[in-house]
Amino acid sequence: MRYMKAFTLIELLVVISIISILVAILLPALAAARK
Repeated sequence: MRYMKAFTLIELLVVISIISILVAILLPALAAARK
């Protein structure tokens, strides 16, 4: 359990980067679908 704080911090950065990549991919696709 001692490693949880450091691990969750790294995990949070990974999750944020994955979400930002997904948003960057999905936003142009949604914009193209609306036209």
